[in-house]
Formats: sequence, C-alpha cells, structure tokens
Amino acid sequence: MTALTERANAALPEGLKARVKRGLRAYGVATAGVRSLPDFLVIGAKRGGTTSLYRNLVGHPDVLPLMPSRERIKGPHYFDTRYHLGHDWYRSHFPTVVERRGREVVSGRRVVTGESSPYYLFHPHAARRAHALVPSGKVVVLLRNPVDRAYSHWKERTHHGVETLGFEAAIDAEPERLRGERERLLVDETYYSFAHEHFSYLAQGLYLEPLLAWLRRYPREQVLVVASEELYADLRAVLDRVTAFLGLAPHPFARTRHWNHQPAEPIAPATRARLTARVAEPNRRLAACLDLDLPWAS
Repeated sequence: MTALTERANAALPEGLKARVKRGLRAYGVATAGVRSLPDFLVIGAKRGGTTSLYRNLVGHPDVLPLMPSRERIKGPHYFDTRYHLGHDWYRSHFPTVVERRGREVVSGRRVVTGESSPYYLFHPHAARRAHALVPSGKVVVLLRNPVDRAYSHWKERTHHGVETLGFEAAIDAEPERLRGERERLLVDETYYSFAHEHFSYLAQGLYLEPLLAWLRRYPREQVLVVASEELYADLRAVLDRVTAFLGLAPHPFARTRHWNHQPAEPIAPATRARLTARVAEPNRRLAACLDLDLPWAS
C-alpha cells in the first residue's frame, strides 16, 4: 500500500471504512470458489516473531498477500477462534486462482500464498482442522525462549489493557485462570476461552505437546522449526531459509523490518531464574524430540 493510499484510507470516516471492509469480505466470500487455499501456515509461537516473518516474507515477489492487501492482514485465525465462520469465509482471504496463475505466467516461477496465525500452535483443535483442509501445506514454527516469550506476551496484554496484574502475579495466577479451560475447549468445539488465549503466559511456551499435535498430522519434511532468536539476530538469513523451504527462488529482501517490539524493563533476575528452572526439563525434552540445537534449551 502506497503512502498516498494509506493517507486516503486514513481520511475515510470510520463508518465508511467498516462498510468498505464488509463489502470486500462479502465479495471474497462470494468468489470463494475461485480462490486459492494457503500453501503455508505460520502457526506460532505467539510473540515469537511471526508478524516480522510474515510481513517481510510477503515482500518476496512470488508470495501473494491476503485479500485485501491494503489491510495487511497477517492471518484470519480461522483454525482457532473463527472456525465457526466457515470454509468460504476462510477462503475469501486468499487470492483468486486467476490472479495467481497470471502472476506465474508473467514471472515464469511458482507463486505461493499463506497466512500467519500464532494461536494455531497452542489451540487444541487447530492442527486437526488445518490438516483436514490443507494437508499438503507447509508449516513454519518460530519457537522463542519460553521465559522471554511469556514476558513479551504479558507486556503485550498489559499494553492493550487486558492484563492488570504484574508479571510475577500473572504467572502465579495462571494455573487458576487456566483451570479446566483446555478441557472445555476439547469437549465443545464452539467454546472460546479468553484465558486460554490471553493469560497462558508460561503454558504457551511449553511447546512439545502442542507441536506434537501438528507433527502427528504433518510429516517432518513439511514442518520447519526455527528459533525466534535466530530471526531476531539475522532476519534475512531466516527469510532465506523459509524461502527455500517453500520452494521459492532466492530474493535479496533489500528492505526488512522487525515488527511489534515493545521496550520494557528486563525481567528481575530472581524471577528469570525461577521460571527458567520451571521450563528446563520441558525444553530439554523438546530439543531431544526435534533433534534441534535450540539456543535456550541446553
């Protein structure tokens, strides 16, 4: 979206913007039958760099963004919280087959499309739902140091006014907040748990069991696991890995940017030590299962 288009869009009254958005989505639903399904899913982890990865990845000329592109949608959250909206609603977010084929004819290269919804990794139904619709899709997973991920998650919730507790208090309150929520989700596919999505600071960093749900459905060669710390240290190198994984031609990614960084005071050393001890054994089992050298799992 050009700066001129952004300014013009910002000048529209809010009510008109909402009507335009509804109209575009209705058009997408009406044309769902001629739209692509995703070639790849970035499934998490939340606060692990998924926005930075996706928004830079769509800078590749052979990656088509979600519709409408001017909204810069990262992911529709279909397989977790919006599954009830239906297949046509989900498909309405992707480019048409004609648009995709036209791009391939012009470039002479394969073109892909995909989405990034970081709650997919943790939601107990997401892997099954995704595999039923896109079994041949590629799955990209960013895993961040669970303690840093928890703190970043808490900072984000605090920034948006969702969380009122301090970090240590929120961590201590987490078991009670989450009590029975996963079980309710498993029993009732229509149930939505605010706490399960938003107050699961440490739980979302216990990656092994959620990731195994995906690996039981998608073969290992369809799943790329990357440490978030690698993305933060060398974004272009990770983009190169993901590009190759998706079967795309190399691209220089001359302009890259990290998104959603929220500066804050560091975690208190005693708190970091306590939480690091709590996740040490799960981290060790995760690294052994994946046979990966995760920088924070040794």
